[in-house]
Amino acid sequence: MKNIGLLLVSAVLILSCGDKQSQSKQTLPIDSLFKKFYDFKKEINPIEATKAGFNEYNNKFANYISTPYQKNLISRYSQFLDELAKYDSTQVSPSQWLSMRVMAWDCQIKREGLMNKIVTVASPMYDLPSFELFPLMQIQSLHLYFSQLAGGRSVQPFNSVADYDHWLKRVEAYLPFLDTCMTKMRVGIQQGVVLPKALVIKMIPQLDGFIKAPIKQHVFYAPILTMPDDFSEDDKQRLTLAYSEMITGRLIPKYLELQQFLANTYLPAGRETAGIGAVPNGTETYNYLLRLHTTTNLTADEIHELGKSEVARILHEMEQVKATIGFDGSLKEFFNYVRSNREQMPFSKPEQVIANFYAIRDRLNLKLDSVFAIKPKADFEVRRTEAFREGSASAEYVPGSKDGSRPGVFYIPIPDVKSHNKFADEALFLHEAVPGHHYQLSVQQETQELPEFLHPESMGVFVEGWALYAESLGKELGLYVDPYQYFGMLSMEMHRAIRLVVDTGIHSKGWTREQAIQYSLDNEAESEADIIAEIERYMGTPGQAVSYKVGQLKIKELRIRAETALGDKFSIREFHTQVLNSGSLPLVLLEEKINRWISSQTAL
Repeated sequence: MKNIGLLLVSAVLILSCGDKQSQSKQTLPIDSLFKKFYDFKKEINPIEATKAGFNEYNNKFANYISTPYQKNLISRYSQFLDELAKYDSTQVSPSQWLSMRVMAWDCQIKREGLMNKIVTVASPMYDLPSFELFPLMQIQSLHLYFSQLAGGRSVQPFNSVADYDHWLKRVEAYLPFLDTCMTKMRVGIQQGVVLPKALVIKMIPQLDGFIKAPIKQHVFYAPILTMPDDFSEDDKQRLTLAYSEMITGRLIPKYLELQQFLANTYLPAGRETAGIGAVPNGTETYNYLLRLHTTTNLTADEIHELGKSEVARILHEMEQVKATIGFDGSLKEFFNYVRSNREQMPFSKPEQVIANFYAIRDRLNLKLDSVFAIKPKADFEVRRTEAFREGSASAEYVPGSKDGSRPGVFYIPIPDVKSHNKFADEALFLHEAVPGHHYQLSVQQETQELPEFLHPESMGVFVEGWALYAESLGKELGLYVDPYQYFGMLSMEMHRAIRLVVDTGIHSKGWTREQAIQYSLDNEAESEADIIAEIERYMGTPGQAVSYKVGQLKIKELRIRAETALGDKFSIREFHTQVLNSGSLPLVLLEEKINRWISSQTAL
């Protein structure tokens, strides 16, 4: 992989040496600066603060695509960079210096995004920037995520009367955001910066559930159906009336207005092209997004070629599994066989799918200690994805609260239980739960030595890179005994390798939606419906999907480097501790850290 140090040169240089005597009178103690930065992060993203368990933010909402909000962010990021520049490495501990460099990288890359003509980076979706001129999408979009909060089973608490009142205030603050979205999208129409029509077509019917659902079946009414018994009758009646009026008087009319805007104004202006490179400033924007999502200077062409080489490697391994199973046809015929094999679709009830994931957990727990020395305390649940977004959702993990009062949740969409194919379930569990997202993110927020701003989700290239790396640990954890499950792991890795090719193809090389779909159909075992949903995801979130494989390849590279250098001294448990115990890191900082660890072990 190309050397990635250049990206952080400017971030590191701002933390330059100087006169310690004069600086000590001007600077906050570094822990105080870290706290100030985290307070700022909670202020600008109160939904993420709620997710982390800071209940004082539960009634707040940030209209992060508004112009005043963005101007404030540019100013604040600049102020933090100025503060960091007053320190040098002799004034702080090595771990603090590492945290300072992460903070500097975050401030710099976010400030750059805010100055881009299309992107603003303050989205509540942890690893996704928001697009100022097309802020809503068919997937991973705030208007859909907000509805998850409304249902009462996600990160928004509904345990007290105050919680219920806080949600009413948050909804009231959220509705103007939809107005701002429509205003910005009208500007996008004028400038030719609009979503592809294929995505807008998917967005319009998604709003039906918020417009047409009977009040008592409406997702925003769900908390009323589960009000705690200890609420007084007066409070129950007041809240029931307030939620009903909020839905009928404010929410439904606003969603109806949005739907009509999308159908009558935005869809006719939508573009036929698939990639962001086709819009004004699109190429510059995509190059920025690649730097943001990979924390590297890899170009679109380099990522494209890396993807093709990984696809070829994985295809070779798939051929070997096909031979082991004894299938005589071509690999493409084997893909179709796996997709349609009824033996891999044994479930008749959604509960059976959930139970299968818990059974995977029980099996790998038997070997977890042999691979990991560091463990999270937090627990997690496996849940079916909510019906209103299940049709277009992928499996995902939502972290629990820092205090452990709310467990993490591994969401699995089951739109048609009888067609749920289990061949990749072991790899999916390793990715989303243990030792993937649940494990890594829980360790991250439980590590007291880290500044609090490093506790929440961040650095998608690290978070997703680790989760994809976690899939490769199946045999070490007692899984992948069934060759179909190992083929499932290869299929999921192939899925991420294909992303390198199709994401850059769509956004840098002018590929059509249909070209990207066909490339995926030719090289992986996913169903056509799933592939279409994924390609449309990449169309709406340029650059994000390449982070998985880039991060995984770097972690694998560092493991091989450590094994080669240390020989008998190498400990897989200690290697994993070194990767996990500093939070989410840009890849250049992770590489520096592992290199230092290798040197320290060599000297023993």
